[in-house]
Amino acid sequence: MKLKYLGHSAFELSTPSAKILVDPFLVKCSDYDYSNTTDIFVTHGHADHLGKAPQIAMKTGAIITAIFELAKYCSRYGVNVNGISLGGWITYDWGKVLAVPAFHSSSSDDGVYTGSPVGFIFDIDGKRIFHAGDTCLNSEMKVIGEIYKPDIAILPIGGHYTMDVENAVIAAEWIGSKIVIPMHYNTFPQINADTEIFKNEILKNGKKPIVLKVEEFIEI
Repeated sequence: MKLKYLGHSAFELSTPSAKILVDPFLVKCSDYDYSNTTDIFVTHGHADHLGKAPQIAMKTGAIITAIFELAKYCSRYGVNVNGISLGGWITYDWGKVLAVPAFHSSSSDDGVYTGSPVGFIFDIDGKRIFHAGDTCLNSEMKVIGEIYKPDIAILPIGGHYTMDVENAVIAAEWIGSKIVIPMHYNTFPQINADTEIFKNEILKNGKKPIVLKVEEFIEI
């Protein structure tokens, strides 16, 4: 399995049978080839996370999985959606996914309420990847670490709208993942962050920070 960074909070997870996009806001890689996408996961309705999800789904037939209200909003584009909520694993041919709480807001650009913001835990080929979505530091991360034990945590570090570096380091400790990847930083002036400070602080706690460049990937 490959995990590729597409800029901001967007990622691609690829397996031999699936091409999965998370929060496909693709301003950092506008020439990204999204053909053959099978699944799209959207953490909340803000434009910098919904991104091109409906357009990609229209062109590829990919299914958009999101919290119920956001899935219903996406369905107006005539695409395939899977409306879910918190609390249970959702099974796919390639693995399973759990939506977990994120502490943020969620609405579309035209003011439609799009349900609770979430993060996603992906369980694929025996590995668990936690994409936190947009969130502040919160005690649910202790539950995620204790119960679900992600191998990789992908955390926002930009501050202003989400956790900053300092709180992301605390979150990483609570979650307990061996590998920690930053996201949601340096896209806009309000969310500029120093990844060197992040890396150094994560290393101090005995974990492995991986700061991915846009379209760089790791093998999991």
